[in-house]
Amino acid sequence: MRTHTIHGGDDVALNVQEAGSGRPVLFVHGLSQSVMSWRHQFESDLTDEFRLVALDNRGHGESEKPRDAYGDSKLWAQDIHAVVTELELDDVVLVGWSYGGVVALDYLDSFGTDHVAGLNFVGGVSALGSETATARLGSEYVDLVSGFVSTDAEESIETMRQFVDLCVFEELSPADRYYMLGYNVVVPPHVRDSLRDRVVSHDDTLASLDVPVLVTHGEEDAVVVPDAARTYAELVESEVSWYPNTGHSPFWERPERFNRELRAFVHEL
Repeated sequence: MRTHTIHGGDDVALNVQEAGSGRPVLFVHGLSQSVMSWRHQFESDLTDEFRLVALDNRGHGESEKPRDAYGDSKLWAQDIHAVVTELELDDVVLVGWSYGGVVALDYLDSFGTDHVAGLNFVGGVSALGSETATARLGSEYVDLVSGFVSTDAEESIETMRQFVDLCVFEELSPADRYYMLGYNVVVPPHVRDSLRDRVVSHDDTLASLDVPVLVTHGEEDAVVVPDAARTYAELVESEVSWYPNTGHSPFWERPERFNRELRAFVHEL
């Protein structure tokens, strides 16, 4: 594993990790997550064929956590652009999970697909802050949103525990639950609050993409409802891979299948 500090939009320091060599694949995680979300990819034989790269989004993990630095799509786009250019990730495959789908589309909206070979949209969202965007979210997830921004330690931790459990369909082992809870609670409430307040729609960006798109979605996703994936399939010509008995985290819940399909997708580009 190799670690970098790369400065993105407004000079925010971003923690970036990479492993392996070959065709680059850039993983962009969701709200309140971290590079550690991709453990089953970075510790797999994918590194024998591909150069896997993941960043802690601004405000997350080991990246800088400023205030008032999350509302502008251009800042998020510049974060991804900085990683792509500084690490020379040509013909990169973007993997955007959940909120990371919006971040990937922030980048594609600003910088286009010159450096991008394809997009894997994993339980992704393409819009925030509207009735249309909220309709793509599960009711149990929406009920947790107020707790995401709580500064009361007990309420905040309990909310994040419920969120971690909601991200998967089957019950997590205690070791995995507390592993995930650890990097979720590292994210300050003010960051989650700012992410929640964003208003953006990238449906048009998704619809206009000129690179292959693979939509990966759990049939039991309680965070981003399966109908959202059907909407994306209508917006852009794409392959949709449905995961039965799987929630919001196919790459964690079904890593062997996810890695196999990601490998096949990259090889087809």
